[in-house]
Amino acid sequence: MKQIIWVSILLAMAAIIMPVLFIGENAGGDYLSDEPSPTPSQTLAPTPTSSAGTSSYVKVPDDELSFTVLDGDKLKTVTMAEYLPYVLAAEVPATFSEEALKAQAVAARTYILYCTKHTNPKHPQADICTESGCCMAYSDETVLRGVWGDKYEENLAAISNAVTDTDGQVLTYAGEPILASFHSSSAGKTEDGSELWGAVPYLVSVSSPETENDVPDFVTTVEVSSDNFKETVLLLKPEATFSEDPAAWISAPELDESGRVRSMAVGGSVITGSEMRKLFSLRSTAFTVEYKNSIFVFTVKGYGHGLGMSQYGANVMAKNGFDYREILAHYYPETELC
Repeated sequence: MKQIIWVSILLAMAAIIMPVLFIGENAGGDYLSDEPSPTPSQTLAPTPTSSAGTSSYVKVPDDELSFTVLDGDKLKTVTMAEYLPYVLAAEVPATFSEEALKAQAVAARTYILYCTKHTNPKHPQADICTESGCCMAYSDETVLRGVWGDKYEENLAAISNAVTDTDGQVLTYAGEPILASFHSSSAGKTEDGSELWGAVPYLVSVSSPETENDVPDFVTTVEVSSDNFKETVLLLKPEATFSEDPAAWISAPELDESGRVRSMAVGGSVITGSEMRKLFSLRSTAFTVEYKNSIFVFTVKGYGHGLGMSQYGANVMAKNGFDYREILAHYYPETELC
């Protein structure tokens, strides 16, 4: 019997994580050029366990593993072999390094398996859905042919090879598939799961090597007028008070271990980094904000909630000679690859 998980984190409500994880979080599945999907929104939360132990999971070939998918208003049963390539095609560029594609295949397969064991209250009739803001991005052949054009056969072959080369492989902790969160990119470190859900041994902050030289739009800015800034904050914190000097409205943020904004005082009210991200449509909580020339300027690094594997970080590691096993072990410590 499935375990029902009722935890709904802010990123899921925002439909932005990022989440993956995780983010966008996966705010739409059309990430088929040079930008990975920013990850599932993670309406499911990981179940903490006491120790890694020895895995009791028995690997099942992709063509023998079936699950239910809600595609729009249609419910269908598919095999992992049929479904997973089209998830990868929507989640990461097909031009990623071979080992990065394999790492993504394992993470996505593991995420799907986790979903088959934990009912999502948004669609209890199905294990997973094709809505990227809820589960994971998915693009069918028609969409892919339209986006890839004459590169369709070449790109699909690269994606399919990553799936078949890792056939049936999943990440486990304490004998069960993990909630394999992933996101587009981090600014030096991934996020610690305790910042969003609670301590989980395999979702901890680790280094991530990508920089603005590796990631399109790694640094982005959002500009907000003082009037709009005030009005937006009051939607969430009606008790906030604002002086005549907008420069005095914000305080220095409290940062977490990864360098992301944990919280900050705005108008005398404490707002979390995740809440600020939602309010002002920021790509991540790795941001700074300053007031200048009558405008609040957010400078944001990375994309997604930051939990688990960074997709661009994995690609940089692959380019530097790490294989998919090493990439997964780095981003999901204390797990077993089965």
